Amino acid sequence: MSEPAVLTEARGRVLLITLNRPDQMNAVNTDLAQGLVAAVAQLDGNPDLTAGVLTGAGRGFCAGMDLKAFAAGGPPQGFNEFLENGARKPLIAAVEGFALAGGLEVALTCDLIVAAEGVKLGIPEVGVGLFAAGGALLRLPSRVPYAVAMEMALTADPITAERGLDYGLVSRITPKGGAVDGALELAERIARNAPLAVAASKQMIREVQGRTEAAFWELQRPVMAEVFRSEDAKEGPRAFAEKRSPSWTGR
Repeated sequence: MSEPAVLTEARGRVLLITLNRPDQMNAVNTDLAQGLVAAVAQLDGNPDLTAGVLTGAGRGFCAGMDLKAFAAGGPPQGFNEFLENGARKPLIAAVEGFALAGGLEVALTCDLIVAAEGVKLGIPEVGVGLFAAGGALLRLPSRVPYAVAMEMALTADPITAERGLDYGLVSRITPKGGAVDGALELAERIARNAPLAVAASKQMIREVQGRTEAAFWELQRPVMAEVFRSEDAKEGPRAFAEKRSPSWTGR
C-alpha cells in the first residue's frame, strides 16, 4: 500500500505538513491537492494547534503542477481551494532545493517562507505555454519589487533564496537541510502566543491590502470583539498577574 500524498504530524501546538511525492518532486496531482486541503482543515479545526509548517519530502519543496497528470486529465482537483483560501492559522513554508511554478505559488499562499541556502524560487510557466495562474501574479508584486516580479513572470528565470531574502520574499535562510528545523523554530515561537490573537493578527495584515483606513477599522471591529471576549483574553492577563506561563485553549 502506497503512502499518502500528504503527511501530517503534530508537534506540540505546531502541525508539520509534508508533501509526499518525492519521486515526482512533489508535483501536484489531485491526491496531493486534496491531501493538502485536508491537512489545512486539520490545522484550522484543531484548537490545540496554533501554527503549521509546510514542507516537501525529498530533494525539493514542490515542482508545481504534475504536467503529465494535467495532460491526461486536466488541473488537479482541490488545488485552487488551497491557493485561493490558504489557512486561517499561520502557515510557514519550509523550502529545500526549489519551489517552482505552482510550488512557489504554494509557498506564496503560506504566510512566511524559510528557505535553505541556494534554493531556487521561480514561475517558469510561460516556458511551457501556460502562465502562473495560481496566485503568483497576485502575491509576488506585494512581496518583491515590481520589476523583479515582472521579470520573473516574463523570463521564466528563477531567483535564489538569497535574493529572495534581500527583497523580503524569504523570512529566514538556513543551511542546506535545515529549512524544516528553522521553520519549526519560528512556528514554535508563534505558538507561544494566544491562538485566536495570532490568527486575528494574520487576518488583519492579510486583508489590509487595498483597503482604506475606514474600511480596515470596520473590518477589525467584529474580529476584535471575538478575540477580546475570548477565554484566552482572560487567561493572558491572569497569567501575567500571577507570573506564570499562560495556558491557551484557543477559545
